[in-house]
Formats: sequence, structure tokens, C-alpha cells
Amino acid sequence: MVTFKSKSEIAKMRTAGEVIVRIFELCERIVKPGVSTREVDTQVETLIRDSGNRPSFKGYMGYPASICASVNEEVVHGIPGDRVLRDGDLFTVDVGVIHQGWHADAARSYAVGSISSERAQLAQATADGLNAGINACQVGHRLSHIARAVEAEGRRHQFGVVEQYVGHGIGTALHEEPQVPNLVTPALMRNDLVLRPGLVLAIEPMFNLGTAETRTKSDGWTVVTKDGRCSAHFEDTVAITDDGPEVLTRRSANDRIWNVTPRSTS
Repeated sequence: MVTFKSKSEIAKMRTAGEVIVRIFELCERIVKPGVSTREVDTQVETLIRDSGNRPSFKGYMGYPASICASVNEEVVHGIPGDRVLRDGDLFTVDVGVIHQGWHADAARSYAVGSISSERAQLAQATADGLNAGINACQVGHRLSHIARAVEAEGRRHQFGVVEQYVGHGIGTALHEEPQVPNLVTPALMRNDLVLRPGLVLAIEPMFNLGTAETRTKSDGWTVVTKDGRCSAHFEDTVAITDDGPEVLTRRSANDRIWNVTPRSTS
């Protein structure tokens, strides 16, 4: 069932989103070569709990950590552990926060040290896809407007647009209806919801350098590209309002979520 949130409920989600903004600022400082993904998870969980809130992911369907930590070919749901980040890696932090029973959810891909132009272009296109999807979140539009906007960015650069994993509604549950695909499908067109004020969505494109196809590793969580090539993932929690989309997981709509100069290939 699709639910619509009141202004007071969105305010609680906005507070959760403000914690996520602080988490991403922390990640910008600590994500560097030599740091393990577990260290990032530990510091993020400390920040969440010190703020008086709870991580959305830890314990969700048995998930063991507070962030999803996905490196290079890992698309989503990577489990933090002993893996040490290396120069040239593309590292995605996906995180959710619960404030007074209300969730916010967002993801950012980070350049570890100096990355290749190919990976930088992938991340930029994925960030652009997210921004295009957010811009399509206008009252009276449909879910297909979001999917079409995201998909167009991926296709324009000839990247693989992941189909199996999608955005979603969000509120008192981390995952609510509706699903928000990153490309237009027949299933979407059969149930193409009209966007109305109070709808809150987590929009999250995942683009791959090669094939869009994925597989899940033996840990039951970590999703990787089928061809082993790199993936990028960006996500924001967005409220539909009469005044346009409000991004609850950024300080402002003008925040740049990817701004990296790749290493020289000369």
C-alpha cells in the first residue's frame, strides 16, 4: 500500500536525513587508501547512535552492519569487513537512519585516492541520473517520468542500467510501496503511479561499466556485476511537494554529490 506523509512526519524524516548528511561529510574525511570497510562502518554507527538515532540496516532481515560497503564490482549490499580500500577504488556507502520511528536512506560513491577517468565518468553519470530522477519528481508526473529520466543518463553514456535493484517508497518502514525502477519496464507501465504531495521516495540508480547483469555472492548479500567490471550507486530520499521535490538527505538541492578529477592517463 502506498502511503502519503504529513508535514510533521516528513519533518522527522528530514531530521534523519540531516544525520545522513553528517555521515557523508564524515566519509569524505575518512575514506582513503589503507582504511578498511569495517572501520568506516564502525565510525558511521558511532555517529548515528551518538546523535540519539538508530541505524536502519543493522539487523534488517539479518543484515550484520550499519552501512552497505560496496567496492568496485560490488553493486550493492556489500558487507563491511577486513577489505582495505586501495588507491583507485570506487567505494559506495549506502546508509539508513531511523529518527523517532521514521527512516531516511541514501548512498554515495567515493573515489579512493586517485581514480581512472573511466570510473570517474561512471560515477558522474550515475550522480547525474539521480539528479535527473529527482528533477522529475513533480506533482502530476508519474513514476515512469523518474525511471525514464534516470535511464536516459545511463543509456546516453552506454553504461549498464541495473534492473534487478530499484528505489522504493520509505517512511516508518525502510522499504515501502511503490517500487521506483531505474528504467521503464512493461511492469512499471501497468502500475504507473501519479506523484502526489506527501509521497516520499528513495531514488537510487546503479550504473555499471559493462553489463547490467548481476549475481549474488555466497554470503547471500553482496551483489556484484556479472562481468566483474565496476559499478556506481547514488541515492537520496525525496519528498514530493507542491513546490517541487525536497531532497531530505542533502543540505540543499544544489549540493554536488560527485566532483572528482580523475588521475591523468599520460
